[in-house]
Amino acid sequence: MIRNFDELIEKIYSGGAKKTVAVVAAHEEHTLEAVDLACKNNIADPILIGDGEKIRELIDAHGFQLKDAEILEEKDDSEAAKAAVAMVKNGNADFLMKGRLQTADLLREVVNKERGLHTGSVMSHFGIFELPNYHKLLVLTDAGMLPCPDANEKAQIIANAVKVLRDLGYECPKVAALAAAELVNKKMQESIDADLLKKMNQDGRLTGCIVEGPISFDLMFSAESAKIKGYESPVTGDADILLMPNMTSGNILAKAFQYVGGAKMAGMIVGAKVPIVLVSRGSAAQEKYLSMVLSAAAAQKQQH
Repeated sequence: MIRNFDELIEKIYSGGAKKTVAVVAAHEEHTLEAVDLACKNNIADPILIGDGEKIRELIDAHGFQLKDAEILEEKDDSEAAKAAVAMVKNGNADFLMKGRLQTADLLREVVNKERGLHTGSVMSHFGIFELPNYHKLLVLTDAGMLPCPDANEKAQIIANAVKVLRDLGYECPKVAALAAAELVNKKMQESIDADLLKKMNQDGRLTGCIVEGPISFDLMFSAESAKIKGYESPVTGDADILLMPNMTSGNILAKAFQYVGGAKMAGMIVGAKVPIVLVSRGSAAQEKYLSMVLSAAAAQKQQH
């Protein structure tokens, strides 16, 4: 169990050598601020791809210690994404980071069948949150890749998230397959999927974790609520991973955690050949930095 981002950062600092990150469309203040902090803390060395003039202006204006960083001139977003993916394939970068460009422009190159970073498995978004009123970090998936995953894709989403947590030292992550209620309802596909995923976990088709579902948010979050309702499960009040019914619900809950609940967040794409730092273009530098820390740790484990 990792209780907060300070513990996560401490764990990653002790992990080994710095990684190289290819930053796509790096001409953005908060992106460069996060990269600057990652450099200062020996998390990553950057290759900055984008509008070189704007990148240098931002470095000078904000006093970032990035004057010696490698800068690759490429003003076209699609070409910048293509260059970054090529760097990974050539072994010149260990992970990617999205800067000032549309997510679709980056992911189009990542998923390209001829030159992309596909591994043959589903790619999914891994968001991890530090909530003021929860006792440990909580993963939410998927909130950014698969609009309406079927049960098989949800199993792969779980497997992706479980792998990350196990690499971080978790023995058996607890997964809550969320639905509106804890009963299977034939009119609610997410409850049918959750029931199937639990059975897949029980019969050994989905391993390395405990899957509970369908389960409502209140029972997942509060052991007291579960007790009142007479619902018994090792996941109640102690979930590590929230499997969302679809991308829309995941996106809404993730933003509610942040904007209403005051949560800190880190996010990345997993399931590709390397992790991809993927947060909103409007995200603050702290979120982008924490996402770099998380992705650097995942890249380290992928290469071992």
